[in-house]
Amino acid sequence: MKTHYYLGWFNDFFPENLGRVLQEDITDRKSLAMISSNPSFYEDDGATERSWLDQAGIMFDEYHLINYRVKKEDAQTLIQNASVIFMLGGNTVRQNEFLMEYELSDLIKKSRAIVMGASAGAINMSAKWLCSKNFGYKVEISSVYDGIGLDDFSILSHFDLENNIALVQDELSPLSEEMNIYASNKDCAVRVKGDKIDILGDVYLISHSKIQKLDETL
Repeated sequence: MKTHYYLGWFNDFFPENLGRVLQEDITDRKSLAMISSNPSFYEDDGATERSWLDQAGIMFDEYHLINYRVKKEDAQTLIQNASVIFMLGGNTVRQNEFLMEYELSDLIKKSRAIVMGASAGAINMSAKWLCSKNFGYKVEISSVYDGIGLDDFSILSHFDLENNIALVQDELSPLSEEMNIYASNKDCAVRVKGDKIDILGDVYLISHSKIQKLDETL
């Protein structure tokens, strides 16, 4: 059963209930493959995201960081052998370009590993996402990017949603006619396990230009 975690950002650690379900889901702990969102900046090593897993008591035999220090073929092998794939937070556009350049998206889709993404990583796991200056991207013209497409919806993660509901609804209205969009800020998660979608924290669903807050299920 395929399991995907779309995470926001956590200022401290995973909430207890999220740590618990991760403990239950992550049974194979041989190899964690982390995909950088800033692959040419080697100091960006995923230490924060890894600390969340450490705090939850989830340790792996091997840890691998995939960036430009890793050859393309080696990166592909690491993805194929990973128990868990973690798409790190940071620069959404750079990570998207890196996934294409290293031809990782299809391998991630075919993988039997649990796939997790935080912030930018969660956005790139989704089917499509909107790159707009109103969401903090340095662009003049908004455009829709293709993500990996692990699930047929869009994600807006780690954005100051509560103070910008009208803006978010307006910006995402066209894309929401095409697919559901899950929007969240910090300390949030959307878990897809098989056909079931679980919600942790303040997550909103935007569908056909309407926005509604979802009930927590985790």
